[in-house]
Amino acid sequence: MSDNPKFTVIDRRKIKADEEQENQQPSAPPAEPKAAAPESGSGPRLVVSESKHEARPAPPQAASEAAAVPEGEMPAAPTAQESREQKAAYDASAQRLEDLVRAQNPAVGAQPPVGFLHLVQQFYVSAMIQMGAGAQEGQRPRVDILGARATIDLLGVLAEKTRGNLTEAEESALQSVLFEVRMAFLELTSMISLQAMQPPQPPPPQAKR
Repeated sequence: MSDNPKFTVIDRRKIKADEEQENQQPSAPPAEPKAAAPESGSGPRLVVSESKHEARPAPPQAASEAAAVPEGEMPAAPTAQESREQKAAYDASAQRLEDLVRAQNPAVGAQPPVGFLHLVQQFYVSAMIQMGAGAQEGQRPRVDILGARATIDLLGVLAEKTRGNLTEAEESALQSVLFEVRMAFLELTSMISLQAMQPPQPPPPQAKR
């Protein structure tokens, strides 16, 4: 088996185009409603009505063609117009969400825009939590050493791919965070190695009664 992760990409633009084409076709006259006998062993069914039109499932052939993308192949990239329209819709939806939160919590101010330093900080916090930081007092830290390694490697990929395209402050923050999490990883793996090399301790002798 290959170590590379496998995933299936669904091209939602093709699904949308198939639905629009189906809606443009003349619909057959509605059939008279008939009382359907309940099937044995069938569970509850969800019926969704939208205005005067009855919800119809997508044709099986169109759904199967749109949902399955051959492994190793990616759908065509969205056009510039599709990207602009999606970005505008996303910004509008995010603004409505922020307005809703601020209406329920007037003391909350406007959220600052998300930038590159937020991404670096997110990776830093994730890596430190995976290495056991942030555990409550009296509780044993839970360590995900393999997850921490993956997060640190992602930081390394980020540093490699953004080289020469960052401001001085962004580059300094990224390198500092990468240095800290790698040092924490080295210390933790050293402790794990020492514990693995130590012989198991015998159980304490029980007191004679």
